[in-house]
Amino acid sequence: MTAEQAGYAILEDRGVIAVAGEDRAAFLQGLVSNDVRRVAADRAVYALFLTPQGKFLHDFRIAESDGALLLDPETERREEFLRRLKMYKLRSKITLEDRADAMLAVVLFGGDALARLGLPEEAGAAIPFAGGVAFTDPRLPALGARAFLPREGAAAALEAAGFVPRGAEDYDRLRLSLGVPEGSRDLTPDKALPLENDLDDLNAISWDKGCYMGQELTARTKYRALIKKKLFPVTLDGPLPAPGTPVTLEGKEVGEIRSGSGSSALALLRLEDLTRAGQDGLVLTAGEATVTPAKPVWASF
Repeated sequence: MTAEQAGYAILEDRGVIAVAGEDRAAFLQGLVSNDVRRVAADRAVYALFLTPQGKFLHDFRIAESDGALLLDPETERREEFLRRLKMYKLRSKITLEDRADAMLAVVLFGGDALARLGLPEEAGAAIPFAGGVAFTDPRLPALGARAFLPREGAAAALEAAGFVPRGAEDYDRLRLSLGVPEGSRDLTPDKALPLENDLDDLNAISWDKGCYMGQELTARTKYRALIKKKLFPVTLDGPLPAPGTPVTLEGKEVGEIRSGSGSSALALLRLEDLTRAGQDGLVLTAGEATVTPAKPVWASF
């Protein structure tokens, strides 16, 4: 197996839930950051569930399969997410079902992964696949594809399509190299702001869909240009610092490390200090490692 072969990895840190019923789209539309009306058999989206103050709580993809909307919140926080959804159900004609035991969240990446599925390099393009649904990653096509598949027979169907099994850590290295955050590993619940973490550039937010939880403050942050920090992919020269390790510049804390692997990580950094470091040729450090940030190629800031 080579690094260039199309591979698949089962994401045990993501669990599938289903929202069904005639009000399913309208119910989610008033809660999440993206336009659920766009979701169809041929279209998936990436979305956020925020606090009323516009802080991150959950991220997930939304795809359609067999008349239900499928979401993939983090496994360890799935029950808490379901509880929140049930709080807002009221008289909506919907059902909420935890399908983690029956369905898998899978990532497909490397080589000709999209071509093997018959998917274009278009964020969110979706097709039925192996009794479930596969779709180009709605954040960034360079990440490959995602799929929500019945647990029974998923591996056989993927391998029949020419995918080889890979570890989730292989996908993580790709994600980190591209500077893409993943759930609460990089986005601190009740604290992280979507625009600080580039989630607008990763197609998580619809600016014209109308009201949703946290919409007012998210819009205010955008239109008043209140962003002072940004998430960057960084290269490390030295031991990988633990998540949460401060990034310092001349002894001053200017950010912190998020998730990482090997010599790659993500770091939330103050833009003013990053500019000063570049102008004056100063070195950022975290723990015993030097930190070299780079702007993601897909970012608009």
